Amino acid sequence: MSYLVITGPTASGKTSRAVDIARVTGGEIISADSRQIYRNMDIGTGKDLAEYGDTPYHLIDICPAGYKYNLYEYLRDESIIRKDIIARGALPILCGGTGLYIESVLNGLVLPEVPENKPLRAQLKEKSIDELTEILSSLKTLHNITDIDSRQRAIRAIEIALYYKLHPEAARNATPHPLNDAVIIGVDIDRESRRHRISRRLKTRLDEGMIDEVKSLIDSGISTDDLIYYGLEYKYITLYITGQLNYNDMVSQLEIAIHQFAKRQMTWFRGMERRGHHITWLPWNLSREEFIDRTLQLLNRHMS
Repeated sequence: MSYLVITGPTASGKTSRAVDIARVTGGEIISADSRQIYRNMDIGTGKDLAEYGDTPYHLIDICPAGYKYNLYEYLRDESIIRKDIIARGALPILCGGTGLYIESVLNGLVLPEVPENKPLRAQLKEKSIDELTEILSSLKTLHNITDIDSRQRAIRAIEIALYYKLHPEAARNATPHPLNDAVIIGVDIDRESRRHRISRRLKTRLDEGMIDEVKSLIDSGISTDDLIYYGLEYKYITLYITGQLNYNDMVSQLEIAIHQFAKRQMTWFRGMERRGHHITWLPWNLSREEFIDRTLQLLNRHMS
């Protein structure tokens, strides 16, 4: 049984494509989105659960907002779900835009669980992002900026890197098992279309009550620091709600940040290709029928 991956930058329409394939193959979708994990973070993460209809999906709404789900947990949970889907004779479809999750799954990465180091966190909590970046750089090579896009992420990354350094046996015992039977499809969208869709989608989400969603999360007891940690919509709307940005600046800065995020996603996917993962890029505006046909051809060719 193959493993189908459907990925692409934000606003490329990959979820609807995955649902279409799941419906014709009897497949089940495993989310590869690092924020759709959380409950009550719906509009800002673009869950669009109605889009799934009766298609089974996994790793969405599994943690409370405020929790900090990590790569170790994702790889553990994804592996259990994928093996269960295959055991039932269905096609697992990994769908999302979190490149770190997708590539780690494809590489068969196995991580030891890294416990919280409270003394270390206390020691680092007053340090600036530049100081944290310098510390992290002394412990590991920084291949991307994901680990340092907030102080909390940087502290956790230092915690993990230091644990590996102090426990080399944990890293040695984590033998990867690459998934060599995966078909990877990227939804290819040109820059201008992507920018237009991002801008239009942002306006729609604001109209649908995204600010009220963030207010409700704060009212429920989620700290503003935790919401800022989640980035993008939750970061900038929280800054607006707490009076650190006016409305127009919030919208403008958020829109720019989402465009930059999409660009970083594409940089990651191109890096995956350089690192040996073959991605078949299909145009975002293919008809539903043609996208399904071309995907099925790839799957059949791979399994023959």
